[in-house]
Amino acid sequence: MNTPNQSDPAANAPIEPAQPEAAPTRTHRWGLGAFFFAQAIFVLVSVTLAAALGSPDGMALVLMLVLPTVLAGAVAVLITVVRGNGPRLDFGLEWRWSDVTTGLAIGGIGLVTTTIATMLWAKWMGPDAQSTVSSLVDGVQLPPALAVVIFLHIWLVAPLCEELLYRGLLWGAMERLRWSQLNVFVLSTAVFAIGHLEPERTALLLVIAIPIGVARMVTGRLTASVVAHQVNNFLPALGLLLLSLGLLPA
Repeated sequence: MNTPNQSDPAANAPIEPAQPEAAPTRTHRWGLGAFFFAQAIFVLVSVTLAAALGSPDGMALVLMLVLPTVLAGAVAVLITVVRGNGPRLDFGLEWRWSDVTTGLAIGGIGLVTTTIATMLWAKWMGPDAQSTVSSLVDGVQLPPALAVVIFLHIWLVAPLCEELLYRGLLWGAMERLRWSQLNVFVLSTAVFAIGHLEPERTALLLVIAIPIGVARMVTGRLTASVVAHQVNNFLPALGLLLLSLGLLPA
């Protein structure tokens, strides 16, 4: 019978257990300037289109609503590719069922609180209470295809693009400065509300942003906040769809 070689230390050494693979760290070379640059793109494109198109309808209206947000979101992604590791690693933007279910749950709670807050805000502001998007669509009856494009943008696309900016670039820039998660949450929520440039709705936007930021904070990834934001935007998007089709009174 063969016995271990007593003179061979390697033969008698204990077997080390396999070490788990370390989780990837989000190291990137962009900071607050990246967020301000992407936000400036959004503002400049919005102002330019508003000056060029005046009171738009039809395709011009769709262009004014869609283009600034999509361009800003695309710039955010491009920054992560050029100065970081891409949105999957820098933002945690990846498909995970756990993040989706968390986003759905928190977004559902947020939808209830947002609906109540919107009703209170509308009662406080009176009959003229409208968002910027609602004021653009008010009185404009769109072809069904364009109305559906706006509906899908407000429901699905705009939340993704806004999350890339506020809970992506801004959140990641503050994390790079080693701010606490609570401070990152509070400041990004405030900047989200102010960044919409609707002073009369700032308080309402703060309420809307809280559950979205919570989804980002508890998971550490952007997917959950995107889903929560999309859940929150469904009813407003549906209302705009019915309004733009003439099926809902202004």
